[in-house]
Amino acid sequence: MARPAPPVVPWTERMALSRMDGVLFAVLAAIFLAMRLGGTRIGALFVPLLGSAAGPGAGGEVTWLLHLAVALLLAAVVTVNILLLRTLPFPIQVAFIWIELLLLFVFLINSFGRDLGVWFETSRSGETNLAYLVTTGAVTTLYVSMISILLACILALSAALGRLSESGPAYALSTFYISFFRGTPLLLQVYLIYIGLPQLGPQFAMDAVPSGILALSLCYGAYMAEIFRAGILGVPSGQHDAAKALGLKKGMTFRKIIFPQAMRLIVPPTGNQFIAMLKDSSLVSVMGVWELTKTAQIIGKRDFRVFEMLIAAAIIYWIMSICFELIQSRIEAYYGRGQER
Repeated sequence: MARPAPPVVPWTERMALSRMDGVLFAVLAAIFLAMRLGGTRIGALFVPLLGSAAGPGAGGEVTWLLHLAVALLLAAVVTVNILLLRTLPFPIQVAFIWIELLLLFVFLINSFGRDLGVWFETSRSGETNLAYLVTTGAVTTLYVSMISILLACILALSAALGRLSESGPAYALSTFYISFFRGTPLLLQVYLIYIGLPQLGPQFAMDAVPSGILALSLCYGAYMAEIFRAGILGVPSGQHDAAKALGLKKGMTFRKIIFPQAMRLIVPPTGNQFIAMLKDSSLVSVMGVWELTKTAQIIGKRDFRVFEMLIAAAIIYWIMSICFELIQSRIEAYYGRGQER
């Protein structure tokens, strides 16, 4: 059954000021006043509008009047912006806010006063620094994260089934694994695998990349085990009874009925864990792996532009996260199609 269309509210009513709008203005003004924005780059934007109020006080210090005027003007701008957005349809509101926040981000980066032209400078290899950051650092981060999340899912499913098992050894192994790897820092686990395992013998020594993949897989598998267990328990018990009534074996019931329905509950938090792993993969840089953060640091140190290259790395991380968020939403839609009404 289709949902009824929301009532159409005239734009004049949506623009009308309410008591909450006044409270919002007062709260914003108080926050901006406490931040003392008069002497900042933000305050400098309002100086042409304030005239003599923007003048320095005795000794050249910024006066409280300037702080107050900037706070009131900035609060008014934000409040009017909210009022204007009310008159627009929902998708356009979202698009406008995204654009405004992106512009604020660009203003923030620009306020650092850094020369971002280093991104496009060509190195001896013929690539720009930005291209090298993508083809070397980002690619390494991606394949380390992709392999790690696949192994983590296998470990998580195994541990979740062990937690749900009536077998004592399986339950003990899974609970010990989950407790240890959730209770110790990931960085410590990286060191234990990369430096500690070779102490048992040379046959246990691994290169930096496999060690990083193993550490990420074990750590995130422990966290995701509880996600998988909750997803399996979230399937109504009636599904088990129906499968038993049809004469299906336990293994077939789990593969064909329980697990596909559990995926609807498992996919969203698993997607969040993968995005977190994408960023935590920077910890493998302590072993010398040239993932995204390490590559940005090396290029930055070479050109004495570390902060600029770290900004580029942050933007690349963000773009990769957005791409995987879109993929996650498609997977969620696929497994949730049976729940649509």
